[in-house]
Amino acid sequence: MNNEKLITNNEKRMKYLLLAIFALVTCHLSLVTAFAQIAVKGETVWTMAGDPITNGVVLIKDGKIEAVGSADKITIPANYRVISAKVVTPGLIDAHSVIGLNGYMNQPHDQMALETSGPIQPELRAIDAYNADEMLIKWVREFGVTTIHTGHQPSALVSGQTMIAKTWGKDVDEATLVPEAMIAVTLGDNATAGQGKSPGTRAKQMAMLRGELIKAQENVKKSDPPKDLRSVAWMSVIKREIPLLINANKAQDIESALRLAKEFNLKIVLDGVSEAQLVMADIKASGFPVIVHPTMARAGGDTESLSMEDAAKIKAAGIPVALQSGYEGYVPKTRVVLYEAAMAAQNGLSQRDALALITIDAAKILGLDNRIGSLAVGKDADIAMYDGDPFEWVTHCTGTIINGQVVSDVVR
Repeated sequence: MNNEKLITNNEKRMKYLLLAIFALVTCHLSLVTAFAQIAVKGETVWTMAGDPITNGVVLIKDGKIEAVGSADKITIPANYRVISAKVVTPGLIDAHSVIGLNGYMNQPHDQMALETSGPIQPELRAIDAYNADEMLIKWVREFGVTTIHTGHQPSALVSGQTMIAKTWGKDVDEATLVPEAMIAVTLGDNATAGQGKSPGTRAKQMAMLRGELIKAQENVKKSDPPKDLRSVAWMSVIKREIPLLINANKAQDIESALRLAKEFNLKIVLDGVSEAQLVMADIKASGFPVIVHPTMARAGGDTESLSMEDAAKIKAAGIPVALQSGYEGYVPKTRVVLYEAAMAAQNGLSQRDALALITIDAAKILGLDNRIGSLAVGKDADIAMYDGDPFEWVTHCTGTIINGQVVSDVVR
């Protein structure tokens, strides 16, 4: 009898324990859901999927955009956290950067975007050098930048691979959207080696690239292709699985890039293109997109002919184009695409077109416009909020949301 009572009491205690655990889990889930349910109100909401909305609302649920529209058509549920801003935009996209590999300390230990032991190293993966805790990532996030296309810098003939990441995540795996996005190639003076080393001339650069691509063509045809990292990287290029990101600023280098792409039937993205105005028709005819140099980049060397109007001229020519922060060899090692777009808007671009260069147009070139780049139902809830016109110098970013979570409310 006593044993039966003991069993019954134990069963009751277990039942109460399970009920308590269930209650705690339910409470936790409700809190998570509450934090994931947000209504962002903006006096102006730039959706980049249509005209800007006056007095607009964006509803966020479980990391995705649930609804977008005017306040008189959208009812905000009672349990949603409400955040208000003067201007609301999609999270900004930096179409080419090196942050996460290069850091703000400007010391050897945080400068990982260039391996100097060889001119051609397509096997180097950006994700193996990416530091998700880098302060520069946090810094640009506070200006509304939510996605970066980053990787090895344009200072070698083939410096390595690039990646696409959100500017939020506890580690590289959580932050990464695309682990192997493109392979970075540089043509021109920046990719020439020291005296007596290869490549020493533009002709040698092209010969070395052709040699690698011919070998890759042969490897693809083999029944048992080589599996070393370098061969695998080049074969992915020949099979058009990964594009080459070709940094070319001089007109002759742009033409060389287009010629190489045609010869080997490659997918490429042109980068920099400071002399695009000299070969605009050829770029357009190629159909390849452009990630134009930062608007305020300093002219010199291969970039001596750049203009603050280049982005506007490329856009006007009907060429797919996005804007970048690029690579900078000085502290603090990065630009902010918000300001680069603001200057582009003062030099020939409309406000909408300038904003598109760092939102939806950038997303299209990176192949991620189904997830990011505009405020539309079902897309990632990546949002930037401002206390005025984002392109005015006196305006501050008042908050940044990534994947439906408020990741910054520092006023920048």
